[in-house]
Amino acid sequence: MLPLQDTIRSRSFPIINWLLILANVLIFFGLLSLGPGAERLVRVFGLVPARLLQHPTLGQFITPFTSMFLHGGWAHLLSNMLALYIFGDNVEDRMGSGRYLFFYLFCGLGGAVAHLLVNPASTIPTIGASGAISGVLAAYLVFFPSARVITLVPLFFLPWFVEIPALFYLGLWFVSQLLNGLLTIVSGVQAFGGVAWWAHIGGFLVGLVLAPLLARRRRVRRVYIDEFYPW
Repeated sequence: MLPLQDTIRSRSFPIINWLLILANVLIFFGLLSLGPGAERLVRVFGLVPARLLQHPTLGQFITPFTSMFLHGGWAHLLSNMLALYIFGDNVEDRMGSGRYLFFYLFCGLGGAVAHLLVNPASTIPTIGASGAISGVLAAYLVFFPSARVITLVPLFFLPWFVEIPALFYLGLWFVSQLLNGLLTIVSGVQAFGGVAWWAHIGGFLVGLVLAPLLARRRRVRRVYIDEFYPW
């Protein structure tokens, strides 16, 4: 299933969401331009659990944030940016730009902490915005549970466009992340297919908790019986 669009329109221009997308894309193209040197940069600015825990220097403490803006390939980048494009604008609209930026970074940090706790001895650099975006998905679920996601479902080699309730789509997504994360613990394999499942889970759980606290209060219009009530 490939999400294409949601049914909730943003009431304001999502400036932070677009800047986050732009930053991720520009940094990705910068990595491509480095050629073989990109691998070294990923190792320096990616999150390496064993290195951070064994050598907790200032340079290592910033890697949970720098790693959010690095991606390992086209599929990795496009899938993350598509999710951010579809769901991020509405979450920013509900929180406000400043709170949304804080929320995004904090969820990414939560995802990094979850990955560290489950894989403390890992020497593999972890990169990607998936932890932060997982938090955005959680916030969307909290704010817009009755929304619908227009999804491309290939059936019998034909494209079908189906509106799926956001509650079902995002709930199913989280269950799949949780099952894969538990499988890594049972099997002892750090990450199936190179995916940091617990970063997704951690970011999502942080988003569920933090989103209601950062939501802007909606103005409630008073409705009176007539023009003189209650005077």
